[in-house]
Amino acid sequence: MDAAFSAEQDEIRRTLRELLAKRCGPDDVKAAVRTPAGHDPALWSALAARLGLPGLALPEAYGGVGCTATELALGCEELGRALAPSPLLATAVLAAPLVLALGTEEQRAEILPRVAAGGLTAALAVPGAGLATALGLVGDGGGDWAGGGRAGGVQARPDSGTGTGTGTGAWRLYGQAGQVLDGHSADLLVVAAHTGGFARSRTLLFLVRQGARGMVRTRQTALDETRAPARVELRDVAAELLGPDDASRVPAALADVGDVAATVLAAEAVGAADRALERTLEHVRRREQFGRPIGSFQAVKHRLADVYVQVQAARSAAYYAAWAAGAEAAGSGAGAAERSGGLALAQGLEALRAAASEAVQLHGGTGFTWEHDAHLYFKRAAGDELLFGPVHRLRARAAERAGLFAGAAAGPGGAPAAGEVR
Repeated sequence: MDAAFSAEQDEIRRTLRELLAKRCGPDDVKAAVRTPAGHDPALWSALAARLGLPGLALPEAYGGVGCTATELALGCEELGRALAPSPLLATAVLAAPLVLALGTEEQRAEILPRVAAGGLTAALAVPGAGLATALGLVGDGGGDWAGGGRAGGVQARPDSGTGTGTGTGAWRLYGQAGQVLDGHSADLLVVAAHTGGFARSRTLLFLVRQGARGMVRTRQTALDETRAPARVELRDVAAELLGPDDASRVPAALADVGDVAATVLAAEAVGAADRALERTLEHVRRREQFGRPIGSFQAVKHRLADVYVQVQAARSAAYYAAWAAGAEAAGSGAGAAERSGGLALAQGLEALRAAASEAVQLHGGTGFTWEHDAHLYFKRAAGDELLFGPVHRLRARAAERAGLFAGAAAGPGGAPAAGEVR
């Protein structure tokens, strides 16, 4: 692993930071999240036109830049510093890679160039609260999160008008998905749905276009307003199967997307934690008590030093996870055993939670008011852990995938062997 960044990577960071400093301050964030779209469309257009951010990690053959997860993570670290609300996570990190991995050539050619140009937004709709499970972050991706052959979730059946449900033929979807990131405004939904009944249970992905008859989308209130969730109700809605009718490919594709998504989210958390720490340092240098800045007190120094160490450790974990994801995609030796997006996300969320908590505490009475800017970081930390965590389950899944406790010898009668903890 080469820890040095290239000139191009440094330029991505510099350009993004300059743009966001001008157009995405705390007041701009608060104004943008209260718009019907939940973000600033003008800023999104600038990110797409000037920087090509939506297509940063898409192949050049489909209008993308052809970069790796490292460049995407660096870009999202800067977005995390500003807590910039945008459709990037839902569109370029969750939905577009699934179209690239599973879609037919016709579907890729139709959808991906429009995503890369910023003209098409998309969202991944997973039933219930199972997004982290479906992405393989807190489980193996199995279970009944997509319906499991029983009532609930989203169900799919072949369109009786066509008499076929094979290939990318017409299907009908019915059911409900909650907590769909940017689902209220996305032009395209990638919906995970169950089909085949109880006997032939399988989960497939489907494309639902904006304005589809029978689809009702409702934006929901969330703790973190910068990530706008929606409830999507599908009432016998026409859909198109994403790729061929091959359910065996879906879990692996979701797991691949989940690892990169966790890496990107970890980088976002690092950027947010770093900025929260910077703002706190600025405050403790100005705020005086007993005739001296409160930052000169040893207790305050120790608390902020602990946060600094956590942020730097989380940054190292996020960068390694981004490198590993990029190396695996390039086929240069980083295999599935080296995937570390979940661990990096756990580290990043802990660092952000610590930085946000200290920001609230050390800003004193003003920091405890709900309207203070420090609470934007606190809400992001809490909201991301609710959506993609919790931290202990992220780490437990990483330990399971690494086989950390595999083969542990049991004592007589199944009791733990010496040194084993259960």
